[in-house]
Amino acid sequence: MDATDWTAGSRWLHEPTWRVPDDELVVDAAKGSDLWRHTSYGFVRDSAHALLQPIAAGQAFEVDVHASMSEQFDQAGVLLRVDEERWLKAGLELADGRLGLGVVMTDGRSDWSTAPVDDWAGTWVRIRVSVADDSVTVRARPDRGAWQLVRLVPFDGSRAATAGPYCAAPSRSGWTARFRRPALTGADTGLH
Repeated sequence: MDATDWTAGSRWLHEPTWRVPDDELVVDAAKGSDLWRHTSYGFVRDSAHALLQPIAAGQAFEVDVHASMSEQFDQAGVLLRVDEERWLKAGLELADGRLGLGVVMTDGRSDWSTAPVDDWAGTWVRIRVSVADDSVTVRARPDRGAWQLVRLVPFDGSRAATAGPYCAAPSRSGWTARFRRPALTGADTGLH
């Protein structure tokens, strides 16, 4: 996948209304779209929009996400998916009035780690998910900034998986996510 052909080798999970002006992928997130399984909230949601392509151990998927979230739980980033019970979403989300950089890892049940990045609001942020034989490394950086380690999680890299840009709007209609510069590359070779 590259910026000139977003759909080459990819397929939509819950296809939204979308367009590609000026090499950006622009997605209108449906109200109620989300990804979550059980923990704390007690519900299961598997309705987020994602443009996915195959990924294997030794590969990474990365994309720029515009930090334009403005209402509760607007979110966008990268989805790594095995199936509806095993997936990881990494990216930006507005929660309780703060822009957060977070990861949700799901293996039957979801967890959620997040850290505030309010100063990234209104900018482009690059999200990178690297798949290894036994783990996934998530990194992010503000436009032209240094990579930051976000999370390292156990993951069986031998499983068939897909990855790509995702977005969701659990609480409202009218939110549009913007992505640019998708890349499927070699995975990070080290943590530090």
